[in-house]
Amino acid sequence: MIRLQHLYKSYPVKGAEVPALTDINLAIEPGEIFGIIGHSGAGKSTLVRCINLLERPTEGQVIIGGTDLTTLSERDLQASRRKIGMIFQHFNLLSSATVADNIAFPLRLAKRKKAEIDRRVNELIQLVGLEEHRHKHPAQLSGGQKQRVGIARALAADPQVLLCDEATSALDPQTTASILALLRDINRRFGLTIVLITHEMHVIRSVCDRLAVIQEGRIVESGPVLEVFLKPQHRATREFIEQVEESAELREAISREKAAGKRNIVRLTFIGEKTYEPVLYETMRETGTSFAILQGTISRMKDTPYGQLVVNLDGTPEQTRDTVRLLQSRGVEVEAL
Repeated sequence: MIRLQHLYKSYPVKGAEVPALTDINLAIEPGEIFGIIGHSGAGKSTLVRCINLLERPTEGQVIIGGTDLTTLSERDLQASRRKIGMIFQHFNLLSSATVADNIAFPLRLAKRKKAEIDRRVNELIQLVGLEEHRHKHPAQLSGGQKQRVGIARALAADPQVLLCDEATSALDPQTTASILALLRDINRRFGLTIVLITHEMHVIRSVCDRLAVIQEGRIVESGPVLEVFLKPQHRATREFIEQVEESAELREAISREKAAGKRNIVRLTFIGEKTYEPVLYETMRETGTSFAILQGTISRMKDTPYGQLVVNLDGTPEQTRDTVRLLQSRGVEVEAL
């Protein structure tokens, strides 16, 4: 369990204290993947660095596994940090060291025995799929391969928590997908708690169980990914969701339909197995309503399939009301646009 309680962080600027984080309160459960999303400058990287006290909070508590890190001596803090792995946007690898030596580095700092180091390095190289690259240097690797080295190095000391600070933002979409799949596999295989910092909602949607949205140093919304994604409450959250759910083409289509006098435009969301069932067809057949599809997608939020359709309902006011009620009774989320 990670608990952040009334966390504040400020920096002195020209004789004044400028706040970076204000009254952050979060509880992250053991074994979950927790996402923190925000725009550049929102405070998300400062927040993740406060979790392992690379940045010391101005006020508040950082409690991991029942221990308040802010109360520890420097020696005890160093020992506690070994339970917290971290991977970075720009990899932070030792350029003069091989893949194997980069992974071994934290174990050598901890003065582990050579046999233990060799065994652990071999396990991790196999885990991240770099068996053929163990003797290469970072300059010989692709971005995705470098990040795999970073992940293996972060896991070397067998941590309980893995912090990921924009770990995929320097990667292309295909490589991002492979790194997220690796993190998901590590989470499932080892029950590792992962805190993932990002500015990309599709990253949150792909792997996270819960999320928090940070803006101007404050948490403005948090909750299960599915709930927040489908029912966003804050403007900042809606902006992030638009990254993956809305397009200029859809906005143009909605404007065109409304200009033509068509006002019954709704977004239908099907969750779980309903995504693959003919719920809409059966409902329209029963109510005698027709419809035009303006946009449709099927995707997943981690392990949960979901589908969304933006449609214009075409029928009498009574037919339209009956259609909406019947869809809702069958577990479909209906949002008027």
